[in-house]
Amino acid sequence: MYKAVWARLRALMCGARLARRDAGMVTSEYAMGIVAAVAFAVVLYKVVTSGQVNAELQAIVKRALDARM
Repeated sequence: MYKAVWARLRALMCGARLARRDAGMVTSEYAMGIVAAVAFAVVLYKVVTSGQVNAELQAIVKRALDARM
């Protein structure tokens, strides 16, 4: 019985080591992810602050405030 327990424990430990080997991103991947997130944020900011979108958002807010309850 003890041999079976030790064999199972050893298998779990080996599996944990294999999973740990490639478990996360490296620094270059973090940097690329941050650059992509910042680029997306800049594009989104430019779209939201553009004249047409700004006018539409103001119209939506005005309709919401003028609505009857």
